[in-house]
Amino acid sequence: MRTLKTHSDLTQKLRQIDRKGYKRYKEIQGVYQFPEFILFIDHVQGDPFASPSRICVKVPIKGRIPEEFIQGEVEKTAVEDFLGRRFKQIKPSVIKGRRGIGKSGLIEIAAGTQKVLKRNAVVLSHDAIEFRFVMGLPASGRTILGDEASAMFMREIPDIIKKTMEIPRRELTLFVHSVRDQEFLRNSLVQHGLIAFVADQSILPRRSGIDDRPLSTGIPFISPPSLRVTLSTPHAGEISGMGIPEGVTLIVGGGFHGKSTLLNALQMGVYNHIPGDGREKVVTLPDAIKIKAADGRYIEKVDISPFIHNLPFGKNTGQFSTENASGSTSQATGIMEALESGCRVLLMDEDTSATNFMIRDERMQHLVPKEKEPITPFVDKVKQLYTDRGVSTILVMGGSGDYFDVADTVIMMDTYEPKDVTSAVKEIIRHTPSRRTHEGGNMFGEVRHRVPLSHSFDPSRGRKDVKIDAKGLFTILFGQTQIDLQDLEQLVDIAQTRSIGILIHYAAQKYVDGKTPISKILDLVYHDLSRHGLDILLPYRVGNLALPRRLEVAQAINRMRTLRVTS
Repeated sequence: MRTLKTHSDLTQKLRQIDRKGYKRYKEIQGVYQFPEFILFIDHVQGDPFASPSRICVKVPIKGRIPEEFIQGEVEKTAVEDFLGRRFKQIKPSVIKGRRGIGKSGLIEIAAGTQKVLKRNAVVLSHDAIEFRFVMGLPASGRTILGDEASAMFMREIPDIIKKTMEIPRRELTLFVHSVRDQEFLRNSLVQHGLIAFVADQSILPRRSGIDDRPLSTGIPFISPPSLRVTLSTPHAGEISGMGIPEGVTLIVGGGFHGKSTLLNALQMGVYNHIPGDGREKVVTLPDAIKIKAADGRYIEKVDISPFIHNLPFGKNTGQFSTENASGSTSQATGIMEALESGCRVLLMDEDTSATNFMIRDERMQHLVPKEKEPITPFVDKVKQLYTDRGVSTILVMGGSGDYFDVADTVIMMDTYEPKDVTSAVKEIIRHTPSRRTHEGGNMFGEVRHRVPLSHSFDPSRGRKDVKIDAKGLFTILFGQTQIDLQDLEQLVDIAQTRSIGILIHYAAQKYVDGKTPISKILDLVYHDLSRHGLDILLPYRVGNLALPRRLEVAQAINRMRTLRVTS
């Protein structure tokens, strides 16, 4: 345990090192008692342009949080998320900002946007709240600005903490209740035979591709009467909306009428959203996964034979490997990897799918006989996925009526208004039957589990230490390897990306033994996380991690070009 000093000791030390060389900032590392909190200076940056210093403030709860909100994990996560956002919102009105060169004057916390995620920027315990943030220690050139640093430590940080902890009880309660209701809705889907639910009056359109806030002119969602269900929640009471049943669901309609907007809301329905987002009551089973074609991706010994076999030159599709996948092989691989990881719902959009993987129409079947076509199209396997493996599919389809034959539910988007056209589709099938030949056989096929080998996971840089970091939302630097996650559309925060890299290293160190399959390894890792939280991943305290879904971790492992497996 480090010696507890007083805030006066910190002030005195900053005076002593004022105008000295920047390296002497290392002398302030330690623990300090302030009147309202304890300050931990965990790591001091080496120069003004380096990664900023890691700071933690521990505040006694003192009855500020309702007891019921610190009991369950869902409630704790909501409170932590709420306080992180509050810290971030209050900070600009308190801090001076730039106080020298480089990162001088920076105070930043890893708070969220529209999604509520489990993070370690704010950590709630039964008696205290930890705020973990980074701080740029002020400098002029390579010279310490002690007075500026003192102003940050003695005025700005206490003011931010004081105002953050002046918690508006009604606002906090609304936030926690909203998150709790979303979890309740999601957890009740299975008992109602549903895979997703979209509440009436939800606002699904977003402002832009880079702005995830709701579109102010977005048309409120209204369920078709035939698909309307009413679900109960602990706080909002009964909520009516569109229930999407298990099985195969098509989303159809003209271009720009809202098909992909609905699918996007459903793929983000695996997360909870903040009040006012418009999608607070749009929920999808938590193990739903978006699949798309990913030309050029790496594949290591995946059994794609349910979709692709009899390749030219005898290439083995029972253990298919490639450094440069095509659209069809990448999409087939994505599905098989998702099944290997335990997903229950596939989400797909024809716009991001390989055409030859999705459909082979009657005329093409006449021209190219089946024995000359290695690909079994998804249209001939999607129904078997549900009947044989219990995996449902929601598919945006605007260009092929051949999918009508395998659909259980068909929703047509008409100027952002959903209509149940399942009966009309059955009439079309009756009057205009498809004449294409089914090519999928009698069963879906096997899902084989692969065992990763330990030498696949080396995060060191030659003779240098371990280096793992996120380079943007869709790239992980793992030692000398870059993991490309561009096709993982359900990844929403760089803090998740960073965590995935560290999680892979943790899994490799503890559970990769050349005997345990990927799915079992992830089960063990997530059991550890449920017991000990994100802090188990690193030997020191940070605040820049957010919990990714195990499905995204599996996808990242599968995209490592160093991955080697055995069946």
